[in-house]
Amino acid sequence: MHTKEAITFALTTSNGAVLSVIDKMSDAATTFPTPNGGCHPLWVLGHLTIVEGMIPGVLFGDENPVAEWQKYFGESSEPVDNAGAYPSFAEVREKYLALRERNLKLLESLSDEDLDKPTKAPPQGREHEFATYGRSFLVLALHQMMHRSHVTDALRAAGRTALAAQASN
Repeated sequence: MHTKEAITFALTTSNGAVLSVIDKMSDAATTFPTPNGGCHPLWVLGHLTIVEGMIPGVLFGDENPVAEWQKYFGESSEPVDNAGAYPSFAEVREKYLALRERNLKLLESLSDEDLDKPTKAPPQGREHEFATYGRSFLVLALHQMMHRSHVTDALRAAGRTALAAQASN
């Protein structure tokens, strides 16, 4: 297995795992995962969208097409339980899917050798994780799986069943 193939597998598998639980919460998207708050499903989806949008910026210095969503879903934002305070779930999901597709096409256009290239603008404080093209794409998959736990906790908080992640074909 080549590096690009492994990263594509990780991105595809993590995408299926996180969307399967986020979609189960589309009608209760601002359910907090704990009584003390936390990252609810809409916030997680928006946050993942921001990170998808930043990949071409990290690699090449491009602008993030959803930079204006930082106030809602950025690392320093505080999730609130008012769905009206956010773009709609449908809008965020649609943008997420478009940016993920763009990133998969970008990855496909690269060679395994390209994956070792240094990035142009890694996020401050995360230079190691985003040091190369390959690491940057791999972080997307790892990041999704980390935030999946918030959504499965929100499922449980809503009285719903959270199933184990299943690999997609």
